Amino acid sequence: MQTNATYSSLVAIGDSFTEGMSDLLPDGTYRGWADLLAARMAARTPGFRYANLAVRGKLIGQIVDEQVDAAVALRPDVITLVGGLNDTLRPKVDMGRVRGLLEEAVERLAPACEQLVLMRSPGRNGPVLERFRPRMEELFTVVDDLAKRHGALVVDLYGAPSLADPRMWDVDRLHLTGEGHRRVAEAVWQALGYEPEDPEWRTAMPPTAPPGWVARRTADARFARQHLLPWIGRRLTGRSSGDGRPAKRPELLPYEGPVRQTPGM
Repeated sequence: MQTNATYSSLVAIGDSFTEGMSDLLPDGTYRGWADLLAARMAARTPGFRYANLAVRGKLIGQIVDEQVDAAVALRPDVITLVGGLNDTLRPKVDMGRVRGLLEEAVERLAPACEQLVLMRSPGRNGPVLERFRPRMEELFTVVDDLAKRHGALVVDLYGAPSLADPRMWDVDRLHLTGEGHRRVAEAVWQALGYEPEDPEWRTAMPPTAPPGWVARRTADARFARQHLLPWIGRRLTGRSSGDGRPAKRPELLPYEGPVRQTPGM
């Protein structure tokens, strides 16, 4: 990892995590960690260019088929790849196939950029994560192995106490809040060799009194009605939330950036 890093371009590929859900802007679009990271990098480097090819709901096979070649063709200084987590959340998954597809992606992306960035994705505490934790950790073992073999950076979000806190997650329990995305941007910023703006991004939040029984049951019912049941319906019918949706920023263009967030909730 270099210090006083200077990169002139960034391409981000992946799924909803990289698209920016659920860091919602007033106009109804999503911002997210990749936009925040690009804004910081652009502030340091005149003419900085940024593309974001990520689309919500994509499986690793779709990322390989639809985004990898496009990212390679852009030849940026930095490429970030976060994918495979949607596969682990499916009722049935062939982890051998996921491994092979990730390896294919990394083998094609690493030579096409100065620095490839991979991640161990964050996971909130709770029963849903516990069910899928073995698959997730198997995925992260693959990520670590590929990074060592191809000189990629690995940003460990999974091991960050702050990002395991349910308060960092939106009501759908699958996507980070704006504060969560800010901390991810800080993590990648530091991994790329830039001087920290928030050295404590990993630190757990101060504890607060847990919600009462009624509040928890109300939240559970709303989650099931608004998010869990539609998600199950898409799984049963083979649909995805990203079907027919274009990439948020498909061209590698100069970037002025979104509104900055400051540390804290």
